[in-house]
Amino acid sequence: MSQTPTTARSPRILVTGSVGQIGSELTPALRLRYGSQNVVAAGHRTPPSPALRDAGPFEIIDCSHKNSLEAVVDKYDINTIYHLAAILSAAGEKNPQAAWDVNINGLYNVLEVARERKLDRVFCPSSIAAFGPQTPRDNTPQETVLRPRTMYGVTKVAGELLCDYYFQRFGVDVRGVRYPGIISSETAPGGGTTDYAVHIFYEAIKFKRYNCFLREDSVLPMMYMPDCIKATIDLMEADVSCLTRHSDYNLAAFSFSPTELVAEIHKHLPELACTYNPDFRQKIADSWPRSIDDSAARRDWGWRPDYDLAGMVKDMLDKLGQRHALGKL
Repeated sequence: MSQTPTTARSPRILVTGSVGQIGSELTPALRLRYGSQNVVAAGHRTPPSPALRDAGPFEIIDCSHKNSLEAVVDKYDINTIYHLAAILSAAGEKNPQAAWDVNINGLYNVLEVARERKLDRVFCPSSIAAFGPQTPRDNTPQETVLRPRTMYGVTKVAGELLCDYYFQRFGVDVRGVRYPGIISSETAPGGGTTDYAVHIFYEAIKFKRYNCFLREDSVLPMMYMPDCIKATIDLMEADVSCLTRHSDYNLAAFSFSPTELVAEIHKHLPELACTYNPDFRQKIADSWPRSIDDSAARRDWGWRPDYDLAGMVKDMLDKLGQRHALGKL
């Protein structure tokens, strides 16, 4: 990770969706890097974590209402936004209207504020949900068919196009990656199809059993949270002249199936019993890639993951095991 940002001004950062899975870990990382008072956490509810709530400024924001966003940007003289507020895949299928409102209208408001106030930089992530059944599933290329079958995926494709439009038409320096499934030791599952790969660790440690909502052979691309944070900051600190893309970089670390994950966990917890009862999320998983070609990110801004499957499993079990022993899990 580079040590100094390339923005002309010192970053004054707003993180929307800071209470979510990625935001709750990205925000402390940004505060450590840029100073606590220079990073404003924002969400639609007060964060339960004192570390997030009390370590720096926190504001309640509804990104689907532009004035809510404008007020915070002006109050803190924000020049950089990490826009993470979103409704994820499984939750989006339960309420597609809300998913469109939050994911698209919220993004539009962020981009308009960035255009009007000439912000230095905006980060808005996409996802492997942008792909669909017609997309090549193995080594999915950077340029490929984008015809998703979920509202979440539709909003991600529309968001990529909207971000690119704002870069080309208005010069807004907006950047993003297509995140794979993200595995975190710090935050509970948040409504995504890949969340089984988080939930299984909690259930394995507490109950030694897990009932998986995907088939045992459902291979999906995944990433451990420390690599997710590293990739996000590295892209935002890259010189714009190095970037051949903007809002849609493919990003990958490793791929596995539930069976392969269970086998790796068994090396540490051989007593884990796993059953498989696929639900509506199986259809979503079947429309997504099994592996990703992220050569553009590796070439343009030096992306390299630090964790493989074995390293991720060991670290997850170590951290969650310690919390369970202390009665905090």
